[in-house]
Amino acid sequence: MICRINRILESPRGNALLVGVGGSGKQSLTRLAAFISSLEVFQITLRKGYGIPDLKADLANQYIKTGVKNVGTVFLMTDAQVADERFLVLVNDLLASGEIPDLFPDDEVENIISSVRNEVKSQGLVDTRETCWKFFIDRVRRQLKVALCFSPVGNKLRVRSRKFPAVVNCTAIDWFHEWPQEALESVSLRFLQETENIELSVKVSISKFMAYVHTSVNEMSRSYLSNERRYNYTTPKSFLEQIKLYQNLLFKKGKELTAKMERLENGLQKLNSTSAQVDGLKAKLAAQEVELKQKNEDADKLIQVVGVETEKVSTEKAIADEEEEKVALITQEVKQKQKDCEEDLAKAEPALAAAQAALNTLNKNNLTELKSFGSPPSAVSNVTAAVMVLMAPGGKVPKDRSWKAAKVSMARVDGFLDSLIHFDKENIHENCLKAIQPYLQDPKFNPEFVTSKSYAAAGLCSWVINIVRFYEVYCDVEPKRQALNKANAELAAAQEKLANIKAKIAHLNENLAKLTAKFERATSDKLKCQQEAEATACTISLANRLVGGLASENVRWAEAVKDFKEQESTLCGDVLLITAFVSYLGYFTKKYRQDLMDGVWRPYLRQLKVPVPVTPSLDPLTMLTDDADIAAWQNEGLPADRMSTENATILTNCERWPLMVDPQLQGIKWIKTKYGEDLRVIRIGQKGYLDTMEQALAAGEVVLIENLEESVDPVLGALLGRETIKKGRYIKIGDKECEYNPSFRLILHTKLANPHYQPEMQAQCTLINFTVTRDGLEDQLLAAVVNMERPDLEELKSDLTKQQNGFKITLKTLEDNLLSRLSSASGNFLGDTALVENLETTKQTAAEIEEKVQESKVAETKINEAREHYRPAAARASLLYFIMNDLNAIHPMYQFSLKAFSVVFQKAVERASPDESLKEHVLNLIDSITFSVFQYTTRGLFECDKLTYTAQVTFQILLMNNEINMVELDFLLRYPAQPGVTSPVEFLSNHSWGGIKSLSSMEEFRNLDRDIEGSAKRWKKFVESECPEKEKFPQEWKSKSALQRLCMLRAIRPDRMTYAVRDFVEEKLGSKYVVGRSLDFATSFEESGPATPMFFILSPGVDPLKDVEKQGKKLGYTFNNRNFHNVSLGQGQEVVAEQALDMAAKEGHWVILQNIHLVAKWLGSLEKKLEQHSEGSHQEFRVFISAEPAPSPDGHIIPQGILENSIKITNEPPTGMHANLHKALDNFNQDTLEMCARENEFKSILFALCYFHAVVAERRKFGPQGWNRSYPFNTGDLTISVNVLYNYLEANSKVPYDDLRYLFGEIMYGGHITDDWDRRLCKTYLEEFIKPEMLEGELFLAPGFPLPGNMDYNGYHQYIDDALPAESPYLYGLHPNAEIGFLTQTSEKLFRTVLEMQPRDTNAGEGGGATREEKVKALLDEILEKLTDEFNILELMAKVEERTPYIVVAFQECERMNILTSEIKRSLKELDLGLKGELTMTSDMENLQNAIFLDTVPESWTKRAYPSMAGLAGWFADLLSRIKELETWTGDFVLPSVVWLAGFFNPQSFLTAIMQSMARKNEWPLDKMTLQCDVTKRNREDLSSPPREGAYVHGLFMEGARWDMQTGMMTDARLKDLTPAMPVIFIKAIPADKQDTRSVYPCPVYKTRQRGPTYVWTFNLKTKENPSKWVLAGVALLLQI
Repeated sequence: MICRINRILESPRGNALLVGVGGSGKQSLTRLAAFISSLEVFQITLRKGYGIPDLKADLANQYIKTGVKNVGTVFLMTDAQVADERFLVLVNDLLASGEIPDLFPDDEVENIISSVRNEVKSQGLVDTRETCWKFFIDRVRRQLKVALCFSPVGNKLRVRSRKFPAVVNCTAIDWFHEWPQEALESVSLRFLQETENIELSVKVSISKFMAYVHTSVNEMSRSYLSNERRYNYTTPKSFLEQIKLYQNLLFKKGKELTAKMERLENGLQKLNSTSAQVDGLKAKLAAQEVELKQKNEDADKLIQVVGVETEKVSTEKAIADEEEEKVALITQEVKQKQKDCEEDLAKAEPALAAAQAALNTLNKNNLTELKSFGSPPSAVSNVTAAVMVLMAPGGKVPKDRSWKAAKVSMARVDGFLDSLIHFDKENIHENCLKAIQPYLQDPKFNPEFVTSKSYAAAGLCSWVINIVRFYEVYCDVEPKRQALNKANAELAAAQEKLANIKAKIAHLNENLAKLTAKFERATSDKLKCQQEAEATACTISLANRLVGGLASENVRWAEAVKDFKEQESTLCGDVLLITAFVSYLGYFTKKYRQDLMDGVWRPYLRQLKVPVPVTPSLDPLTMLTDDADIAAWQNEGLPADRMSTENATILTNCERWPLMVDPQLQGIKWIKTKYGEDLRVIRIGQKGYLDTMEQALAAGEVVLIENLEESVDPVLGALLGRETIKKGRYIKIGDKECEYNPSFRLILHTKLANPHYQPEMQAQCTLINFTVTRDGLEDQLLAAVVNMERPDLEELKSDLTKQQNGFKITLKTLEDNLLSRLSSASGNFLGDTALVENLETTKQTAAEIEEKVQESKVAETKINEAREHYRPAAARASLLYFIMNDLNAIHPMYQFSLKAFSVVFQKAVERASPDESLKEHVLNLIDSITFSVFQYTTRGLFECDKLTYTAQVTFQILLMNNEINMVELDFLLRYPAQPGVTSPVEFLSNHSWGGIKSLSSMEEFRNLDRDIEGSAKRWKKFVESECPEKEKFPQEWKSKSALQRLCMLRAIRPDRMTYAVRDFVEEKLGSKYVVGRSLDFATSFEESGPATPMFFILSPGVDPLKDVEKQGKKLGYTFNNRNFHNVSLGQGQEVVAEQALDMAAKEGHWVILQNIHLVAKWLGSLEKKLEQHSEGSHQEFRVFISAEPAPSPDGHIIPQGILENSIKITNEPPTGMHANLHKALDNFNQDTLEMCARENEFKSILFALCYFHAVVAERRKFGPQGWNRSYPFNTGDLTISVNVLYNYLEANSKVPYDDLRYLFGEIMYGGHITDDWDRRLCKTYLEEFIKPEMLEGELFLAPGFPLPGNMDYNGYHQYIDDALPAESPYLYGLHPNAEIGFLTQTSEKLFRTVLEMQPRDTNAGEGGGATREEKVKALLDEILEKLTDEFNILELMAKVEERTPYIVVAFQECERMNILTSEIKRSLKELDLGLKGELTMTSDMENLQNAIFLDTVPESWTKRAYPSMAGLAGWFADLLSRIKELETWTGDFVLPSVVWLAGFFNPQSFLTAIMQSMARKNEWPLDKMTLQCDVTKRNREDLSSPPREGAYVHGLFMEGARWDMQTGMMTDARLKDLTPAMPVIFIKAIPADKQDTRSVYPCPVYKTRQRGPTYVWTFNLKTKENPSKWVLAGVALLLQI
């Protein structure tokens, strides 16, 4: 592949068109190839609003890069990047010529030219502008390689290649096919090489299996498409994703398994080590007990020793106490004495202080000054003398106290001063005291006095006086001090004694303390020993508890480990299966999942040469989830069926983003509950959704994109493909790099029931089919019905379920807890009482839960038994929902939501009549549900589909109840008639006989063919009766079951099958299912609401909005009240509609939106708007929508969301006379009947008018035989006619019949009519119904239905029910044959549709055969071969002498034939070349090819041909006959004896030629002539020559009557002979006045049964009966049938 792309890129101007489904590697390989060729790669980056201008800008940049800078570049473009098909216009130009108009502005062009000018010169070229530009463009074409990666899915590529030829013509096309098996195997094996723990031989098998899974899914997808019409794709990308998922899951599961095993092994190991430890502990305990005894004895001995020692201490302590008292007394005494001494001494203190102060006044200076006195005054010398006396050493008072002596004593001033300071003042000698006295008594011996003499002397004087004073006091105190000293000595002795005693005590105490400590140590040892023993005992008991308690776990875990070991051995195989399950099964339905898993994959695994080890009966769910998860999901609202569980498992385990296909919105409900507040819900295209996405990406949140359409905004491409950049940290959204958090999850969701996602989308996402299943819905509805009928039960049940789910979750948590505790307990954990107790609690809880589970199981069984009684009702409802849901296969308008269905279901359950017996009540429920759903559904169906639906309901109900045989039903629907048999009886066609033959081969119908042949007469009578379905079958066949009778009738009278099926439904379900009365609007209106709009599906001739206005008036909603808005949609009305909706939702108004099918582009916004207003709007807000259905399913544009939530109402004119007549009468009421004075006439004509209205409306169903054209007669015509009638009766005394008929027939009803024959029919009806005889009571409106007399309103309705004959063409004046054609078609369609709605069987009808092209080619060759040459007109003309009118006709016919045959040849030859590949297929060629394949006449041929209703084969055979006829005639130009009138392009010209030739012959004026037709009694073979004048014509058929050859008159047709051939008719011209108009019926002649525009002429045919009979019977002559 890479080489191919490389070859393309390397070749000059090499552009590539790579065709393959998305995910085949087109882009990746192109990038790789570009890298090999050293080319850069450019891709456009789509962002919001990226358009043509952006693309041009991008391309312009590439042009400059390649053309100016000469950089080789690959421009890579994928499907997704073609946001607008017009992008391809530019690409087409780029490929075709390289010139893209207006790519560069002028100035830019100049820049380019100047940039390349030098290079142009250097090439030796002339540098003109043109040359430069051409050089630039050439280089661009050389250097800019275009690689288009397109997908072949759908018709996009085909259309593109036709619209943009250069895409194919200017590129090399490279197809990427599906990878073959070998490629798949080698790729997977290559990836598996890196996977560890798998043997190589097994790896080979795994890769084989992976490849097989991929291919088998492809095959299954094909049958899924053909049976279920669902598209499921796989691509190489999905295969690679499978491998990646396998590796990741294998790693993850392996890790989980190892972890689980380790935990359990850890747990087991702990348990085993525990039992081993217990024995050791017991031995330890025994030793501990011996030790404890020894310790006890030691402690007792110590106690005695301590007692003796304590005694000693006590004795000594008593002695010490006595001594202490004594010491205390002495101390007291001493203290007292000391106090006295101190008090006395205190008195001496002042004197001493004064002496000190005096000394302070002396210093060296002033003493020296004193010493220097020669002869001082006496006062001074006295002072010094006194000092000398005092200081006399040893009391030896000196004699000489003269100044001189004094001076000597003061000689050393310092020493003197010092001796004064240190004078011993307490011990003054007596002598000195005596000697001093005289001085002291001298009055001048006072300091003040002395001061005047000498300052120093005064100080000394003061000192002497105070020292003596001090001493005197001191002498008084002395004795006391002596006593004190003595006492102190005593005290000291006593204290010493006490200290000795205390020291002794201290020593004793020390000994005691040592002993006590020793004792305490012994005691604590003893205690410790005791505790240890106790602990050991406790541990033993704990260990025993642990081992005992976990004994069951021990076994269970051991088994689990064994299981896990086994699992480990089969892990690679198991993961292989679950990978396949997750990767590929999501989008399949249950049956296909089972088929693939059990029928395809497992068998393949088993038969591999080297088997992959795998668990035999592995359920993928058990590997991926457990009961606890599932329980949690169900509590979050996930439906409880298997399919939903699988879906949730895939959703939680897949690695690609899950895309939920969830039409019933059950999945999204679960997701929203599951993620709750953390979920970001967005929609593509809503405002700011990309910003939300970016934030969530960065924050790692979960994002849900809801309501996806089939295509996703290309901006999200990278996100969907999880294409991260910068090592997975960023992802691109558009052109913006956004941070990417690995925990980000994206969930996509669509409401579409059967979306067709492109392969690339399916490769990027895991599609998960959340469509509800029948069993799933049955269970949900069972819950709902039980909830309403027995809320107690349901509550109990749901509580039980929740409780059991809770239990499962708790048990798991407990088990986890237990294991994690065990494994995290370290070392010797046996002492951890908390742990063991916790384990015991866990065990206990588990046991309790187990018990509760058992209890609840019993309760559940009881509840289930009680609930099962209601199951039939739920099963029926589920069946009905699925039938209803399949209706969209019939018409895309039929969309119903489960939500709406649930509401109908609930109301039906409420409405069911109660009954004493439960069994009866359930039957009532079933009936109520069935009928309610039936009514709800049918009011939204077209009349033509109602019977289909009712039949399907009946068949399915009977199948479900096993009341009918599938084989018989299959015969009825398929009608596999034996081909190529010839009927032995004339009353049965070959086709019918073929059916009889295949029936006879079934056991139940053995010998049916013989019986019919044997009793042909009785069978003929039965077959040809008018309503065989009401008759009894001949012989014993009458006793067959209803379905068997249907099968036989299907073969012999297919035209009666609609009636027969209706009778069958009535017999099986009840008559209320077949009565055609439509629901009145008010009833339907009650069911509407703000969230439930009413949707009117429009049909011509009905205005449903009248009902809305009427209802509005009743409830006060009108235009005048400004609360009723009517918006008719069309250009520019969308805004008005939106404003009206917003206002109405707020205020509670009504809004009518008419004709929404005209605004296709706005419907998406409308859907969102309605959804937005469905919540939180005013309760009275209502929306009424009307739209026409699309003519074909492809054109259907109404969004599913609008349809499925609405109450759909088809206001179609009802079918059948019965319903039509009732409906016509419903327009009036009792007041209408009483308003006219002339009651009798008024009522009669009113009833006749109602009948007339019903007839003209319902006659449409007979096709062209009913009316030539379709007219929109509506109720307005009827009501206005009645008003006219009232006015005319009031104004005239006689009833003006003619006037009334004219007004009704030409104006009120005739106003619609455009065809003269239809006008004649309308007038004829009125002439038959409204005439004077009506008042005489002898007017029959139809055979067996006389005009009623005077009655009241309800009486008329009753009269219709009682008197109106069963539905048949007679009621319209038609022959029963008239309905055979359309009834046969209707019943064919009925059975075909019901068959298509059956669940399809795989492989049915998969016949190989030639391809489409081969078939077309074969037919094409055959046509070309049989087609003769063209007529040579010139040659023919030469043969003729006179150009008579007949010859002119012949020439005209030849010319027309030439035009047609040459077109046939031209177009076929062109197609032939196209099929050979020599010409490009155009759309014309394709249309031609389709037409040939589908056996229809191609449009380009019909345009040039004559009207015909035949298929291609019949048409071509007819064409050859016509050519042959012409050849015969032009051979000799003699008028054929009998002319085949139908063989002409223009039969009128031949009839005119008859008139012309006779006019010429008889010279009559042409405009006064007319044709006369005489029907001969001969056939074509009887005539050998043409008449003398006029012509014989043949090949006409009569429809609606027959020609009686015997009487030569028109007469009633034979039953089942629809278009009997006419004998040869002789046509000649006569003057108009000679025409006989009595007893003739002017019969129109038409070319085909289509009538109307194919009118040719009028032939007057003879009739005995009143011509009005044939008018009403719609009798006409046809040229072709």
